[in-house]
Amino acid sequence: MDERLFQAAWNGDVDHLLKEIKSNPSILHAAALEGGENPLHIACLAGHLNFAAKVIELKQNFTSELNQDGFSPLHIAAACGHVNIVKELLKVDLDLCLIEGKDRKIPLHLAVVKGKVEVIRELILSSLDSIECTTAQGETSSHLAVKNHQFKALQLLVHHLKQENKEYLLNSKDIHGNTVLHLAVSRKQYEVVDFLLNGQAISKENLELNSLNNSGLAPLDMLPTFRSEAGDLEIEELLIQAGALRTENLPNPEYTQQTPHQADRRQENGSLPPAKKLLQYFKYNNIKDSPSKVRDTLLVIVILITSATYQPALSPPGGTWQDDSAPSSSGNSTLSSATNNTSATEPHTAGQAIMGTHNPISYSIFQFSNSLGFYTSLHMLCILTKSFPLRMEFYLIVGALASTYGTCMGAIAPYSYISWSFTGISIALPFMIPVTTRLLRNYWQRPKPWNGDVDYLLKELDTNPSMLHAVGLEDVENPSFFLNN
Repeated sequence: MDERLFQAAWNGDVDHLLKEIKSNPSILHAAALEGGENPLHIACLAGHLNFAAKVIELKQNFTSELNQDGFSPLHIAAACGHVNIVKELLKVDLDLCLIEGKDRKIPLHLAVVKGKVEVIRELILSSLDSIECTTAQGETSSHLAVKNHQFKALQLLVHHLKQENKEYLLNSKDIHGNTVLHLAVSRKQYEVVDFLLNGQAISKENLELNSLNNSGLAPLDMLPTFRSEAGDLEIEELLIQAGALRTENLPNPEYTQQTPHQADRRQENGSLPPAKKLLQYFKYNNIKDSPSKVRDTLLVIVILITSATYQPALSPPGGTWQDDSAPSSSGNSTLSSATNNTSATEPHTAGQAIMGTHNPISYSIFQFSNSLGFYTSLHMLCILTKSFPLRMEFYLIVGALASTYGTCMGAIAPYSYISWSFTGISIALPFMIPVTTRLLRNYWQRPKPWNGDVDYLLKELDTNPSMLHAVGLEDVENPSFFLNN
């Protein structure tokens, strides 16, 4: 597109546009032949209603053209929330609502992704069929609302679904077989789950609570094995009260049939070597292995680790000294026991660790590593048994076990500085492990932050003034998100 035409559209300068057309009457036709963005795309992006209206008057064909990113002017205006421009475009043709752009997304889909409620209302009223359209991933507008945390948009969509008796669309599945309820549970959106299950969105009789996705998982199975984070237990209670079941408890024979995902996996396993088949057999499978079985297995493993790490408190590597020895006047250590006449290289006290006397550094490393494993296993025990009865008694037992472990390990330390260091470790680790594991988990799951290079941003804006506006059309976070986080 001609640079002068681009600047006129970006600034919304109608006089400049008319001046350019007067000097070159074919300038708009030339823009149409070039492909890519036309002046109407730019005007919709910048939000200039008067300029957009003038372009529509002069070149109505621009309204249905897609730019190089696969967006029509209505896609852009809907994503940016320019409701007046949306109304102006719809005056031309209501079928513009059904134009499929990138990934088969229609303007309504982009408005839902960005949470533009007024635009959503206008698009649905202009074309009721748009609410049934799906993307290339099989996503309905409701799927996109949940995926992008647009609760108000979801409420508006459900309101129109009820008015048109199309509530069944809430049971639609995307390309992965996930319903809206699957997505809401997996993303821990308590507000959405409650909205879907309390009868406001759809009657409980019509909502498929136990529909399976392509991985053979029901909505209740989408909760993590460890419901330790905020909202997990509340969501589980809502689902169970509504009648949701786990896959293993479903009575209907159709739920026990082999899913395509399982068939593909078995076909792949048939071509594997025997050694890899054996490894694949014992590998965790989220389809055949239920969360309850995984929890039981983890409980056994954690108890074994707890026992193994507690044993060194009773019997450290190399054993303990059985007698006392003190430096003699000649500077050599001798055994104080009358029954043992062997000499010792260093002074020691009965009951202290022999390894700690001979090699304090190695013993300190062993002591810390063993304690880390012991207190982590206790932490895991507390998580795995969180919903068990007699919780107070269980915590008392765990506290007593941790206390005896710390006392024993401190008593067998051969030197006072090791003993005091271990006492500090024993006090700190039970508090540090839960905090550290949560921080590390959140760190690895967080999006990669922008490095804050303002000079680079300004340079890019000089070459492409519409860059930040274009970010609003994509299903990604904007730069301010990374700066604020």
